[in-house]
Amino acid sequence: MQGDFTVRTVPVSGIHWASRFARKPDAMARPNSKLPDRSVQISCSRCRTQLLRYRKGGNGALVKCFIERITEDNTQEPGICPGCGSQFGRQTLIRGVPALKMVGGKVRVK
Repeated sequence: MQGDFTVRTVPVSGIHWASRFARKPDAMARPNSKLPDRSVQISCSRCRTQLLRYRKGGNGALVKCFIERITEDNTQEPGICPGCGSQFGRQTLIRGVPALKMVGGKVRVK
């Protein structure tokens, strides 16, 4: 009898419960068009080379950098430190906007 089971879905008020939580592709939030007031310096944690100057919003850790918010870029290749050559981030699209997704522990924010 092992592996012999069926999955039942129970409708909740006329619609399936999973469809209430499904995200529509056009309903995704975009980053604020107005740049935040706070500007931070991003440097490499390995060689301390200054990499970017970024307009950061919020108090949390730096997880991603939207390209449109970078005010000063000291790198030749996006996501690669010019001093030591280590990769601190990778290019990606977040909510349809080009961004650098940071690798944890590779950058310092002041």
